[in-house]
Amino acid sequence: MDTWGTGSFENDAAAAFVKEVIEDGQVALEEAFDVALDPDISELEAEEGARAVAAAETLQAHLSGDSEPISDQGLREWLGDLLPEELSELRPLAVEALERVLGPDSELPASWEAAQDTREWRQGVERLQAALRAD
Repeated sequence: MDTWGTGSFENDAAAAFVKEVIEDGQVALEEAFDVALDPDISELEAEEGARAVAAAETLQAHLSGDSEPISDQGLREWLGDLLPEELSELRPLAVEALERVLGPDSELPASWEAAQDTREWRQGVERLQAALRAD
């Protein structure tokens, strides 16, 4: 997985995931959370963790009405077509998925440990998790 920044969409896995959301809608979000939470997966791969973070960021953008973190125009349009109450049932899954992404059984934090931006990345994911918990 190539990464070019600490933001939720600043890696190859997230960029590919955005295309899936535009094509498959809510199902893509649900799948990203389900994979992250699969109890049969002993260690969450970095790509799957990045997809869960992007899914959570997409969900938060919709629930808060703040699409600033979303740079892809197609994804913004998809979010704009949703009713305000849509996707709200995914909030608990997103919070739990982010917990797994940040946990010891996830490759993503370990892959960031070697980078100088590890603190910024972790704070971004924690900020997202807190925002999803608060609403």
